[in-house]
Amino acid sequence: MEHRNPTSELIQNHRSIRRFKADPVPDEMLEDIIHSAQWAPTSHNVQAYTIISVTDPDVRNSLEKWCGPQRYVGSAPVFLVFTADFHKHEIISREQGTAFEMAESENVLVGAVDAALAAQNAFITAKSYGLGGVMIGGIRNRPYDVARLLDLPTYTFPVMGMCLGFPEHLPGQKPRFPLSGVRHENKYEEQRIRSALPVFETSTRNYYENRPSNPKSQSWAEQMASYLAAPRRPQMTDFLKDQGFTLK
Repeated sequence: MEHRNPTSELIQNHRSIRRFKADPVPDEMLEDIIHSAQWAPTSHNVQAYTIISVTDPDVRNSLEKWCGPQRYVGSAPVFLVFTADFHKHEIISREQGTAFEMAESENVLVGAVDAALAAQNAFITAKSYGLGGVMIGGIRNRPYDVARLLDLPTYTFPVMGMCLGFPEHLPGQKPRFPLSGVRHENKYEEQRIRSALPVFETSTRNYYENRPSNPKSQSWAEQMASYLAAPRRPQMTDFLKDQGFTLK
């Protein structure tokens, strides 16, 4: 593509890295990565997130088990937990003597989006240093245990984990949904989806059948149908309510 530049190349070269060299990530590099996270867009300048760097081996071991188990959570040179955080806003509201309205679902969305944007900024900066990594949704598998382990106060919840380190191995890239089915104009155009689906089915099936490790004959539609056929982390609803987000 003639319009690609170094930044878009970096972003479009994405793949999840789960095998890392033993080399540590220098502290100044990690500090810059987190500083970049702070400059992500944030709704109304709320900055509704906190980033926890987990370095204690025992804490890592517990998170490794609870997230899957996923061994790279324990072995990656860096493991970060991106946490939606309105606890600091509760402190401010109490000190200012104002009401603190956290009942609406909008607050969950704002916290999750703020944390995710910060995480993506961190991830891209890490890649610019030659690091690789993978996002860990499994941090939400056992939210009560994670909250106790990380001393998460009310009005916070874990959004995602992130493993970072220097890649030991670069896997192939999984296909993405065709641009023609992603980019709509002025309204949602279902026909674009229907036209793109068979194209994507072919590319994903070819990818899985021909990848060098763990090949399988499965299309994206088959994967998604299976994935969405069962409830996903139903414990999160009660956990969010217990954390102060009553989801009116």
